[in-house]
Amino acid sequence: MSDRYCVFGHPVGHSRSPRIHALFAEQCGQAMSYEAIEAPREDFAGAWQAFVAAGGCGANVTVPFKEEGYRVADVLSQRARRAGAVNTLIHGRDGRTYADTTDGVGLVRDLEAHGVTLDDARILVLGAGGAVRGVLDPLLAAGPRALHIANRTAEKAVSLAADFHPQERGQHQARVTGSGYDALEGSFDVVINGTSASLGGELPPLPETLLAAEGVAYDMMYAADPTVFLQWASARGARTIDGLGMLVEQAAESFFLWRHVRPDTAPVRDTLRREL
Repeated sequence: MSDRYCVFGHPVGHSRSPRIHALFAEQCGQAMSYEAIEAPREDFAGAWQAFVAAGGCGANVTVPFKEEGYRVADVLSQRARRAGAVNTLIHGRDGRTYADTTDGVGLVRDLEAHGVTLDDARILVLGAGGAVRGVLDPLLAAGPRALHIANRTAEKAVSLAADFHPQERGQHQARVTGSGYDALEGSFDVVINGTSASLGGELPPLPETLLAAEGVAYDMMYAADPTVFLQWASARGARTIDGLGMLVEQAAESFFLWRHVRPDTAPVRDTLRREL
């Protein structure tokens, strides 16, 4: 019998995780199954316990259950503790639930795979929700010169920045600051959109000088066509990258935590791109 894994969400039918992990399992010769399970909004803990009772070994957790996943965990990784949410659960041999978050690792690895230098970079992150909180620690671990968080509600950005400042990184300390969109000043080497607004055709009021020369614009969302944010950045000379690679890279880290085998993400990313 193969080991059972799943992704929990509500809704979850659109998830590409079963496809990604099927490709990983085939590539790495792993005897495992992976399915999508729509858990009831009011009883995520019950859904996880039922899955484990039926032989489940681990799970990914997507919206709206990342904070619920945090709460069912017996043991949290340091990065999960910092993020306040998880996307990966492991049923340990000791019967305890171990939890981690791989979103930030996935983002950083995808940026590195595209040759983006984060060390000593000026980074701007748009948004101050859970998706952004989950990636800040790995971004800061990459050693940027400064990281600024901008959000429609300035207070949320300032509060989130305070949670992650100061950060000692080798020979220098990254400045972590926050503001509303209307207070954005200067230019940035890397601008990361951590909101889903651009998928709906919305764009925050961004200054024309936002991107430095040869700057990179990254959208954590992805679609068959470039998002509004990436269209805006491309028109201003930026190099643009969408979040498909982040999706694959965070999945690869979850796969490694479960199976102790690290898959080659490049062919899987190429396959998903063709299937968009």
